[in-house]
Amino acid sequence: MSPSSSSSSDAELSIGERAFSAAGAAVISAIIVNPLDVAKTRLQAQAAGVPYPYHYICLQPNAVCQSLSTSAAAPPPCHSGCNRYKGTLDVLHKVARQRVHRSEFMQEGFIRLWRGTSASLALAVPTVGIYMPCYDIFRNFMEEFTTQNAPNLTPYVPLVAGSVARSLACVLCYPVELARTRMQAFKTTGSGKPPGVFKTLIGAINPIRGTERLQSLHRYRYWWTGLGAQLSRDVPYSGICWLTLEPIRKKLLGLVGDEATAAAILGANFTAGFVAGTVAAAATCPLDVAKTRRQIEVVS
Repeated sequence: MSPSSSSSSDAELSIGERAFSAAGAAVISAIIVNPLDVAKTRLQAQAAGVPYPYHYICLQPNAVCQSLSTSAAAPPPCHSGCNRYKGTLDVLHKVARQRVHRSEFMQEGFIRLWRGTSASLALAVPTVGIYMPCYDIFRNFMEEFTTQNAPNLTPYVPLVAGSVARSLACVLCYPVELARTRMQAFKTTGSGKPPGVFKTLIGAINPIRGTERLQSLHRYRYWWTGLGAQLSRDVPYSGICWLTLEPIRKKLLGLVGDEATAAAILGANFTAGFVAGTVAAAATCPLDVAKTRRQIEVVS
């Protein structure tokens, strides 16, 4: 299959088919990579000043922690070496090892590595269902237009199409993105079920009972707190990713030739996506840190 035939195959898919396939892929990836997303968010939140005390179990050897007490008073924290994450693997290790205790303090454990998955799944379907089909539509339209009127601008079509499509998806689905970050950044207190997406959003705006209805409605604008930071991260990420991915994918598909197997095409797409995603993530990492800090701010 040549790049041209691949493009024609994409063009034959309906908008609904593109949205369904893209959303399905996003659901699978959200489940698989969620622990890494939790680790990234917690490291960024810790750098912003969010404390992560380990009261009820200390994971370092020879550390003395009075942590298994079931008294109402909070037990004393471990020494300072216990109280900070030191990297991605350290986050995964500590979260998984901290058992859910009967006390009212912090709920952790292996299952908490998938904290925020519900928000990720709620976010994946509408976001990618909007993003990927819109990208294909914008790209095809812009490529046709630039090919006929401004051929020298055609290489930049993926950048513009990806940026516009990502901006549209980000604005429409941002409150769920806010909920996911806050669910992953903060430990859950209490012995009950951790709050879901809606309760997390309500907690973010912290509505005050007895206030006027107009004032209460005005507080809901905080569901879009950090939207500017999100766009400043997502738009460059999307533009860099597509600008890098499309040439690499076309080059690799050209190398495998017209008689390429499905495995060869999958490998070419995976390699192009991996390289493009790595470059885009590295370039926009400072913007991602800024986005997380804005999203975990407490609304006063």
